[in-house]
Amino acid sequence: MRARARLGKRPAPAYAPDMNAASPPRTVSSRGDLTTGPIASTLLIFSLPTLGSNILQSLNGTINTIWIGHFLGEAALAATSNTNIIMFLLFGAVFGFGMASTILVGQSFGRGDVDAARRAVGTSIGMLIVGALLIGGLGWYYAPDLLAMMGTPAAAMPLALDYLRVVLLSFPSVMILVVLMMALRGVGDSMTPLWFMGLAVILDAGLNPVFILGLGPAPALGIAGSATATVIANGVAVIAMIVYIYARDLAIRLRGPEWRYLWPDSALLGKILAKGLPMGAQMLVISGSSLAIIGLINREGVDTVAAFGVVMQLWNYVQMPVMAIGASVSAMAAQNIGAGRWDRIGPIARAGTGFGLAITAAVVVVIVLLDRPLLALFDLGAASPATGLAENMLLLASWGFVLFAITMVVLSVVRANGAVLGPLLIFAVALFPVRIGFAVAMRPWLGADALWWSFPAGSIVAALLSVIYYRYGKWREIRLLDQPDPEEAREQAMAGCEPTGRLHPTG
Repeated sequence: MRARARLGKRPAPAYAPDMNAASPPRTVSSRGDLTTGPIASTLLIFSLPTLGSNILQSLNGTINTIWIGHFLGEAALAATSNTNIIMFLLFGAVFGFGMASTILVGQSFGRGDVDAARRAVGTSIGMLIVGALLIGGLGWYYAPDLLAMMGTPAAAMPLALDYLRVVLLSFPSVMILVVLMMALRGVGDSMTPLWFMGLAVILDAGLNPVFILGLGPAPALGIAGSATATVIANGVAVIAMIVYIYARDLAIRLRGPEWRYLWPDSALLGKILAKGLPMGAQMLVISGSSLAIIGLINREGVDTVAAFGVVMQLWNYVQMPVMAIGASVSAMAAQNIGAGRWDRIGPIARAGTGFGLAITAAVVVVIVLLDRPLLALFDLGAASPATGLAENMLLLASWGFVLFAITMVVLSVVRANGAVLGPLLIFAVALFPVRIGFAVAMRPWLGADALWWSFPAGSIVAALLSVIYYRYGKWREIRLLDQPDPEEAREQAMAGCEPTGRLHPTG
């Protein structure tokens, strides 16, 4: 009943930044007390480490796409567009459980129970290694069927198959790398993951031309060389991070009898499943809609698929700022809900939405105005038939991501109180009956443009449903007797943007 009394009057939501939230000045850290002090400036600074990680992730995919476009052409770009979405689908099948295990790590360290945190780390790594090997093996075996199901163009099919089967070899190392990074964030270390993400990016981008072209003693592997560079980069980053963790004797390391924690604990597995299923389901909804969209795009031919692959890389940068802001909004809202400061929830939502709208709109304007030189980076020059197609996609669909900023921030506030089913249903409705339905239903009248108009159509519905749920939904009463853990809310928000920029389909 004490938690119910804390609710007080529900704040009326508004969506403009509160730049004048009066509070005493304080020092802002990447992980600290977010229940006092200025809301807007604290939120912005708190978002910077996550934004830096997102930039590195997307930069990795962008640089590799540039190499592939320059050296291998439109068919290879079309191949990577198809395979990256399959990888994201496979990744989403296990990623939610990795997120849930990381939540347990953060909660355990918050209680000061180091042994429980190490049990959570060991259980998550042991479980995800088995899951990654199983799903990666099935993906390798059924790769031709998956690509055929998506309608991959014939010209891109052999390239896509070569790329997918090699990059699947990196699946276990990617999962371990992500779990270790999130575990370190869970114990308050946001910089170490950034350094090792940077290492993976540098190695991947630098080795791509080496193995594509066969420079020096390396064999010339073509598109498989790009995937080989990814496998090597992630493997080296994982090994280097493990060496660093043990050299510094960081809290998440396992020694002696603790190695048995790698055998999954049944009680912890139950908690991981309970928390991981909704988060994994959201990723599967996003990746499932992306599979459906790419299946429709594949019908338009190799040039259209290649153009879409490049446009997705640019759209990653459009989404990055609001993804980072959303993660910070969720953590800030969670702390304030836990402290009974519901009076600050409205200002947090307004500040986050205002920043998200402003920054996203600015990035969209820059990308649309500079579309030709940006596309030229991927070797889509004026003579390429894919250039005009990509310009048209950017013009028709990019503005919808401004509305996506509303959805991301509002649902991040909602998740801060432990509500995950509402956001899952909103994404499911916006992405399937709306986005996919619009693309199919309007195809006879709009032609291929129906595909690009379907993106803002889904964004409009998602934003409207999010605002309605925020105002009138019962998300405030979901966890009245169980205060949300700030790190849990942060990791739930990160579920939509963490895997890798390279594997992240447009949401």
